[in-house]
Amino acid sequence: MINSIPPVVPAGRMRALPQPEFELPGGMLLRPWAAHDVPALVESCLDPDIRHWNRPALLTPAEAEERIARWHARWQDEEAAIWAVAPATGGPAVGLIGIGDLDLAGGSGEILYWLLPAGRGRGVMAAATERVSRWAFEDLGLHRIRITHSVANPASCAIATKAGFPLEGTMRGALLHADGWHDEHLHARLRTDAPA
Repeated sequence: MINSIPPVVPAGRMRALPQPEFELPGGMLLRPWAAHDVPALVESCLDPDIRHWNRPALLTPAEAEERIARWHARWQDEEAAIWAVAPATGGPAVGLIGIGDLDLAGGSGEILYWLLPAGRGRGVMAAATERVSRWAFEDLGLHRIRITHSVANPASCAIATKAGFPLEGTMRGALLHADGWHDEHLHARLRTDAPA
């Protein structure tokens, strides 16, 4: 059987684009991860809130360096787009945002994010989510982007809502955390939705 539906995003489009940097309100910047961000990545795996909601494995500095290199390779392989959230004046990352689970042919992906304590409480993640999703729709050409999070994580729910991702429903028992199975909210935006 011949597939008569063309891909939403043609193969090669993402790798042909340089990974952009984006200025955010409050003197923050989205940029590719760099070697000087290794300590921040190691720290993120020790933070209780990040560990609870994102379930990262503990990383040594060498493993964190390998992970950053893998994120750069995943851009080239068109599998994910991962940015550091950092002060625009320089310095190490205070957070991460990205689009993973990319299905370019199907035109979809999933936003993921976390912030270290130094980045929290400024509203930066809602702005970062809005900016990354605008890039994914306008420059990359995705059709649909989703955000999922535990129903017990109201901060993540607030970020999704502020960034213009309406709640579509609840997925029961969708993700296993250290304290058991969690129901998850599903938020999503379409390229055709009104701006956030």
